[in-house]
Order: sequence, then C-alpha cells, then structure tokens
Amino acid sequence: MMTEYATLEQARENWRLDPSTWTRIRNVIVFAALISWVGVIAGYFTDPERLFPSYLTGFMASTVILLGCLFFVMVMFLTGSAWSVTVRRFFETLAATIPVAAILILPVLFGIHHLYEWSHEAVVAKDHILQGKHVWLNTQAFTIRAFVYIAIWSLLALRIYSNSVKQDMTHSAAQMDSSSRWSAPGLLLAFLSVSLAAFDWVMSLQPHWYSTIFGIYVYAGGGMSCMAAVTLICLAFRKYGRLEKSITIEHYHDLGKWMFALTVFWTYIAFSQYLLIWYANLAEETVFFEARFTGSWKWMSLLLLVGHFIVPFFVLLPRASKRNLKVLTGISIWILFICYIDLYWMILPVFNKDGVHFHWLDFVCWMAVASTYAFFFWWRLGKHSLIPEGDLRLEQSLTHINI
Repeated sequence: MMTEYATLEQARENWRLDPSTWTRIRNVIVFAALISWVGVIAGYFTDPERLFPSYLTGFMASTVILLGCLFFVMVMFLTGSAWSVTVRRFFETLAATIPVAAILILPVLFGIHHLYEWSHEAVVAKDHILQGKHVWLNTQAFTIRAFVYIAIWSLLALRIYSNSVKQDMTHSAAQMDSSSRWSAPGLLLAFLSVSLAAFDWVMSLQPHWYSTIFGIYVYAGGGMSCMAAVTLICLAFRKYGRLEKSITIEHYHDLGKWMFALTVFWTYIAFSQYLLIWYANLAEETVFFEARFTGSWKWMSLLLLVGHFIVPFFVLLPRASKRNLKVLTGISIWILFICYIDLYWMILPVFNKDGVHFHWLDFVCWMAVASTYAFFFWWRLGKHSLIPEGDLRLEQSLTHINI
C-alpha cells in the first residue's frame, strides 16, 4: 500500500482535506446556494408557471446523479470490485446525500397543480383514461410514494456509507460483507423504485402516454452523468495535489470505459423505445415524439442524437482518449450538459409546445438543487478519509493496471 508514499502517515495526509481548503470551498458552495435559492423565490413571485417545470428539470438532473452513484456502489460491493476502491468514497458520499431529496422534493409537491394535469379533479372528471389511472395518479398517493422512494434510497445509501466509514477504523471484512448483503436486494429495490419515480415525476406529465422502458431510459442517463460527475471530482482533487498517487491513469481509464459503455447502453435503450413506438404507430404512444419533433424541439432531438451518442461514442472509443485527462475533463463536462438537456427535452415540451424557450429560471433552479446537494456532499466528505482506507482490497486498487 505504501509503495508510492514514504510513510503511512504521508499517505493518510494525502487522503484527507486540509481545513482551509474545505472551508474555502464550503463558503463558495453556500454562497452559490443562497444566491440561487433567492432566485427561485423571486421566480415564484414573477413567473410561477415557468418556475415549477424548470425546478422539476433541475431536481431530476441532480438527483439522478446520486441515484446512479447508489446503483454503482452496490454493484461494486456485489462484484467484489478491487479497481474501484480508491474512487468509491466519492460514489458513496454522493449517494449518502440522497436524504436531502426529502426536502428538495417539496417544491415539486407544492407545485403539483402547475405540473400535472391529473391533479385537477375537473380534468379527471372529463377524461375516462385519467379516471382509470386515478387510483395511482392522485395527489395523496403521489406524495406518499415520493417519500417512500426517497426513504428506500436513503436507507440503502446510508447503510452502505456507514459500513464503509466504519471499516476505515476496523479494517474488518464484516463491513464489506454487510454492504454486500444490503446490495443484493438493494439493486432490485433501487431499479424498481427509480423506474416508478421516473414514471411518477416525469412520464405522468403526459398521463395519456406510456412506455414500459422509460424508467430504465432515465436511469441510464443517471448512470452516465454520475460517472462524469465522479470523474470531474477526482480530477479536481488531482489538480489540487490530492489523490494523484491513489487515483491513477489506470482508474481514469476505467471511469472512461464506464462512460463509454453507458453511452452505448443509453443509446440502445433510447433507440429501442423509439423503434417500438415508431413500429406500433399508435396515437397514444406517438404523441410523445410528435411533441418533440415540433418547432425548434426537433433541433434539440437532433442534438441529443449527436451529443448523447455520436460525440461521447467516438471521443471515448480510442484507448488513448480514456487515458488523456484533458479529454476526460472535456467529455465529462459535455456528458453532464447533454444529460441535463435530455431531461429538459423530456419535461419542457409539455409546457412549451411550440418550441424551445430557455429561461433564466432553468439555470437558477438547477443551481439551487445542485448546490444544496453539493453542500451536504462536501460536509460529509470533510469528515472522513477521501478513500476507503480500511478496505481490504485497497492494495489491489492502488496497484491496479489495465491490460
């Protein structure tokens, strides 16, 4: 473990944040959060009809990153992944901020009548399709399910996170075994609950439309964006002289491979959804793509084709690009941007049917949610080692080499 460090103490010092850096970055995050939340409040009084769709987009774009991290943390424990040990603490800590979603979901619930037509009794009374779905799509059930989803995710994330930080002290296999036992049913629970949440929070914006793979489509985007976010976090620490000997080119190579694989998987799911709807040619299904091929939305649809598939696919295809830190930085930023655009494309056409109309609230709402999550992520990160130093596979991770 110490092959790259003169002493164990030197290694541990490199695995921790110094207090001055932690405080400085915390202050920046707090400032961004305060300014953006003031903007959200101003948006409520000036343009509430636009605020809630923009907020839902920002909430989803940020939350799916955490859910992607939760998924991959459980995969890491179930597979006994050794290469990922030195980067796993960032996945764990991001996932452990999921409980904050119980507060950040409140504006969505508060604006339910601005977002979802099925929440209006007068509309339901005139629509036999909505009447048939009313047992599931009603305000009370929607609210209860939202907190149930978040409770499931929080339980899984916090249990695994607590095991990991405890192992920093015990250096025991017991915590690894416990996390693996939680991860087995946790993967199934996470997949089902995230799919249902995607149906509730996004697909029900158009309650007449349905897609059986919409949940995994949303989760695939979350997987891409979480890998991009963790890559950028690792690169930021490297820039400031932390973890450069613990998270090596080999680890960045693997993160790049994951981004490439998830690009292909997202494209497969997206194309499958489109192909099935195109082939069936049913009015209740084609309404989704009809809205997104109208006006300037068709150009955003083409942007997704190019930006969500072609660009990351060909950039990440060569081995050399996955080992080039500048290329990884650029493509990670691009993936986070295009994953936000994807959710924007899913949500905003319901409210702006004639075309794309960007609004200052789009950025402010995203920044409010993202900076709030970032604050709690940073708070947790400063309390423990930046890598799981008690993990029994740490030596393997430190010496990991791609063949």
